[in-house]
Amino acid sequence: MSYKDVYDACKADPEAFWMQAAQAISWVTPPSKAHFAEKAPLYEWFADAEVNGCYNAVDRHVEAGRGDQVAIIHDSPITGTKAKITYADLKDRVASLAGALKAKGVQTGDRVIIYMPMVPEALMAMLACSRIGAVHSVVFGGFASNELAVRIDDATPKAILAASCGLEPGRVVDYKPLLDGAIDLAKHKPDFTLILQREQKPADLIEGRDFDWHAAQEGVAPTDCVPVKGNHPSYILYTSGTTGQPKGVVRDTAGHLVALNWTMKNVYNVDPGDVFWAASDVGWVVGHSYITYAPLVHGNTTIVFEGKPVGTPDAGTFWRVISEHNVRSFFTAPTAFRAIKREDPDGDFVKKYDLSCLRVLYLAGERADPETIKWAERHLNVPVIDHWWQTELGYPAIANPVGVELLKVKYGSPAVAMPGYEFFAVDEAGHRLPPNTLGAIVTPLPLPPGTLPTLWNAEARFKKSYLTTFPGYYETGDAGMIDEDGYIYIMARTDDVINVAGHRLSTGAMEEVLAAHPDVAECAVIGVSDDLKGQLPLGFLCLNRGCNRPHADIVSETVKLVREKIGPVAAFKLATVVDRLPKTRSGKILRATMVKIADGEDFKMPATIDDPAILDEIREALKPMGYAKG
Repeated sequence: MSYKDVYDACKADPEAFWMQAAQAISWVTPPSKAHFAEKAPLYEWFADAEVNGCYNAVDRHVEAGRGDQVAIIHDSPITGTKAKITYADLKDRVASLAGALKAKGVQTGDRVIIYMPMVPEALMAMLACSRIGAVHSVVFGGFASNELAVRIDDATPKAILAASCGLEPGRVVDYKPLLDGAIDLAKHKPDFTLILQREQKPADLIEGRDFDWHAAQEGVAPTDCVPVKGNHPSYILYTSGTTGQPKGVVRDTAGHLVALNWTMKNVYNVDPGDVFWAASDVGWVVGHSYITYAPLVHGNTTIVFEGKPVGTPDAGTFWRVISEHNVRSFFTAPTAFRAIKREDPDGDFVKKYDLSCLRVLYLAGERADPETIKWAERHLNVPVIDHWWQTELGYPAIANPVGVELLKVKYGSPAVAMPGYEFFAVDEAGHRLPPNTLGAIVTPLPLPPGTLPTLWNAEARFKKSYLTTFPGYYETGDAGMIDEDGYIYIMARTDDVINVAGHRLSTGAMEEVLAAHPDVAECAVIGVSDDLKGQLPLGFLCLNRGCNRPHADIVSETVKLVREKIGPVAAFKLATVVDRLPKTRSGKILRATMVKIADGEDFKMPATIDDPAILDEIREALKPMGYAKG
C-alpha cells in the first residue's frame, strides 16, 4: 500500500482503521468500538476495553517464547559499563518491584513520581507502575527541588522512586538532597520513597520514609498484571507552561498502546527483534514513547544510553553504539547532530565504525535545519528523516512514513500528516491560508488515539490552552506553512514569529539561511524590541571548532546571506558570535528567555535549562550591541 492509500483509508473510516490497528494489542477485554465522543470536545479512544500496558510490553513476549530475546541494552560510557536484560529477566525484575510497591500500599490509580537517571531501573519503575495500574510521572533526574516540589503537589504521589545520584561528564549529581529538599517544600508528602543506591554516590536514608530499592523487594511476592480500563491514565508528564505552572499532560492506556505500536513499523520501519535506539532521556516524552513503551510493546530491543553525543569520550560515541549493538533505526535530536558536526565537521569519527546495520536516521525535538540533514546524509549514507510531534501528541504527527513508503524528502519539512491528522495553516481569525503562507498550524478535532485527552486536574486549562483559540481545532502553538503537495513546514513556535514593520517573519527561515554558512555550526534568531520597526531580528552564531576567521567577517557574510535569500524585508543587520546557546536538557533553544534578556525584562529561570551560566554569556554578548540594559 502507498502512503496515500493508508492515509485515505484512515480519513474515510477512522473507526475501522484504528480498530484494525488495535488487533496488534493483547486485550483482557477487547474494545467494543474505537472512538468515544460522549464528552466532546474531550474525546476518548478504546475507553471500554480492559488492558495492561506492562503485559503488552513484557509478559506477552515471554509467553510467546521470546523470553531469551534482549529487551534492554544499557550502555553507559560515563561509567564504562554495558548490560543486557532479556524479556524474561525484565519480567521477573518488574514483577518483583511492582510487588514491593503493592506491599507498601500503592494501588491502581495512585500516582508514583520517578526521579531517575538513564539506568534500566528507570524503565522498570515505569513498567512496575503500569503493571499494577498506578499512574507514573517521570521527572527529569536532577531537576531543582522547587520544580520537583511543584510536581509533587500537583500529582500528589503515594510514593517516589529515585536514584541516589545521576552522572554527567566529569561530575556526579547528588539526587537525594534535591529530593529531600523537594519533599520539605511540598505541601503533599509521599508515604515512602524507594532509593536505588548507585556506587558513585550512595545516599543517606531517612528511617521510616526512605527504603533501599533492593531491600524493599526481599521476601515480597512478585505481582501479576492488573487490568485497567482503556481510558485509565497511564502516566502524567509535565511540560513547561507559559504561566510558570507546569502542565500535566495525561496519556491514556489503550490509545497510547495502539498508536505507538502502529508507528514502530509504519514510521520507524522496524520489525520485532530489531534493535531500535532513541538517544533521549526518560524525563522527556521521547523517553516515554520510544525508549520505553513503543519498542517494548512492539517486541524490539531498546537502548538506554547514559552519555552525551560529544565528550563521552568523543564525537564518535553514537557511531560506536550503533555499530556495537547493531542498531537498525536511530532517533535523536537535531541539536545532538549539530554538536557532533561542530566537533567533527569532516565526519572523521564516522569513518572509524561499520554502520552498515543502520537503515534510517530520524530527527525531532528542534527544527532540523537543511544543513544538518545534508551533513548527516553525506556521512551516514542513509535516509535522514525529520519528523514533528509534541509532548501533548505523544508520537509523530508529521513524518515520512518509511515503513509504508519512503516519500520524497523536502529539506526544511518534516513531510506530511500521519493518519488521524489533517494540518492547516490559519490566520488569526482561523481562516485557512493559501499554500506557502505563514500561519498558525492547527489540526481538526478529534485528535487520533494516544494523544492527550486532557491535562491532570486542569480540564479548563486544557480547553483554554489548546481548544479555544480556533474552535473545532487543536492549536499546536507552532507557526508554519503548507505547500501545494501537502508538505508541512514548521517554522517556529507561534511566539517566535516576529513582526518587523508590519511583516510577519519566521525566525526559523532566517536560522535556515544562517546555518548554511560554512563556518556556522549552530545558530538562533530572536526578535528584539525596536522603537521604529516594532521588532528586529538578531542572530547568535556558534562557529565550527577550529574556525579562526575574524568574527566581523563572518557576521557580515551572514547578514548578506539573509538579505540575498529572504530579502531586505527581513531587516537582518544584527548578529553576534557566541560559544554556545542556552538550551533545555532535551536540546531546545531557550529563545523566549534570550528575548527577555535582550529587552532587559525580568524572567523566571527556566526549570529545564542545561547550564544557567550560559545566560550570563548571552547577556555579555548583547551589551556591546546596545541590548540587555535592564
